[in-house]
Amino acid sequence: MYNIAVLTGDGVSAEILQSAVKVLDKISSVYNLKLKYNYVPIGGRAYEETGLPLPDKTVDACLNSDAVLLGSVGDWKYDTLAPELRPEKALLGIRKKLNLFANLRPVKVFDELLHASPLKPETAQNVDIMIVRELTGDVYFGEPRGIETKKTLDGREIKVGFNNMIYDEDEIRRIAHVAFMSAKKRKKRVCCVDKANVLDVSRLFREITKDVSENYPDIELSYMYVDNCAMQLIQNPKQFDVILTGNIFGDILSDEASTIAGSLGMLPSASMSDGKTPFMYEPIHGSAPDIAGKNVVNPIATILSVAMMFEYSFDKKLASDNIIRAVKETLKEGYRTKDIYHKGDELCSTSRITDIITDKIV
Repeated sequence: MYNIAVLTGDGVSAEILQSAVKVLDKISSVYNLKLKYNYVPIGGRAYEETGLPLPDKTVDACLNSDAVLLGSVGDWKYDTLAPELRPEKALLGIRKKLNLFANLRPVKVFDELLHASPLKPETAQNVDIMIVRELTGDVYFGEPRGIETKKTLDGREIKVGFNNMIYDEDEIRRIAHVAFMSAKKRKKRVCCVDKANVLDVSRLFREITKDVSENYPDIELSYMYVDNCAMQLIQNPKQFDVILTGNIFGDILSDEASTIAGSLGMLPSASMSDGKTPFMYEPIHGSAPDIAGKNVVNPIATILSVAMMFEYSFDKKLASDNIIRAVKETLKEGYRTKDIYHKGDELCSTSRITDIITDKIV
């Protein structure tokens, strides 16, 4: 029996989670597994129900689960709320509550979607990158933070906003180990991405990463400034295997890298702890409230997140591979949602492409 906390959020969350559960149910049937779902609200949905974006019952459900599946949070209608009540606060909060310090974001280009990539086919083909993003530190969590008023030299009062970019040695060390262990299963290359030419915190990030690398003599370690990495991802993405970086740089770079694969709707993610709390799985795209309820959102990122769940949380690699194979076959046969559609393909709704993928899981 595997207990899965399903966090129902905002926008397209309900649609993509419905797709994920269809796949989960099919896998449970094929492999004779017992899955139990505990649906709890998060983000704007939770605010509407409880007055808080991350209520205690949601945190408790996650802590008492074997894995957490998250749809998406956020909606423009909540933009006027106080910062502590906005849906995005729940996302940062659940990561902290579950100690989800390591975010794995694979960027893999399917041959069938080369036409959807903005890069030349020969540049995008065979791209297979794992971005390992530290998830609970950096400017998103650093203190002090806030908006204050100060007086200028000429006596005027002006507002000043500030956030603290901060990492300690232990935080860097544990995420570096995750990156090197990921590289051992891949092409044995880690690129540490930072801004060490101007930031002290990046210089420490390099120093500790170099120290950790001594434990992995078979892994090649290189360094790259984040601005150069942003350019190199477009010019020559195949040079990368594992990218190790901090929270804010990883947030930006992984969204940029998603365009190589053709759509945000194609990229899954896994957020991992030290093993004392369950891991969380979610697509990297947002809540897309403008298309919510229209049955057009691409569910593949969420379905591939389920594949990661079976690999990393349940140690069921065969089930994970089965899901990935079903997705590949579906794409190979020309079935597409709107975001990856190309002339000659068969345009599918969210529910239809989900059914096609599910039917191929055998």
